Amino acid sequence: MKKFYIVRHGETEYNKKGMVQGSGIDAPLNETGEQQAEAFYQAYQHIPFDKIYVSNLMRTEQSVKRFIEDGVPFEALPDLREISWGIQEGVAFTPETSTVYQQTAQRWSEGDIEARIEGGETPQEVAERQQHAFDYILSKPDEEEQTILVCIHGRAIRILLCWMLNYPLSMMDNFPHKNLGLYIVNRTDEQYAIEVFNEVGHLMD
Repeated sequence: MKKFYIVRHGETEYNKKGMVQGSGIDAPLNETGEQQAEAFYQAYQHIPFDKIYVSNLMRTEQSVKRFIEDGVPFEALPDLREISWGIQEGVAFTPETSTVYQQTAQRWSEGDIEARIEGGETPQEVAERQQHAFDYILSKPDEEEQTILVCIHGRAIRILLCWMLNYPLSMMDNFPHKNLGLYIVNRTDEQYAIEVFNEVGHLMD
């Protein structure tokens, strides 16, 4: 069995200002994000993580840096990065600017997982590269990497949990997320099961 602790990165200024990030914006954590990362570390530093996997965007590595400083080996995998929102990246959510974003997300929820914003990715494309990343992760022997911390992104988590649980990608919005919110997913006999669903108690102090 492998146990995956899956968290979203901490808050950035783009999150705070309600702006689309995606894979094209490599923003650092802001002060709140740093506090969220510390709260998660304080709550879960006792877990004997064998390995940490992050995306190749700095906000994910920064979110788990305290575990890395403790000596837990880590690896950044580009295939774990956030979905590309194309021309919407860096744009603030306003009634005038978010129409295309909202319309595309609605098409996804209706089952059109090949829809994309201009210059961006589809959920299907994200799922395929995530599966490539997890093929790599799962190739590691269980005795070496059994308890694994994965820090990625909001939409990426929604897509990840869908294909792990054999849900259609159109159901991705059934998986809420918050900055440094935690899902725990167990993999046994090639089957995934959620043990902990969007745990945020460590952020409530």
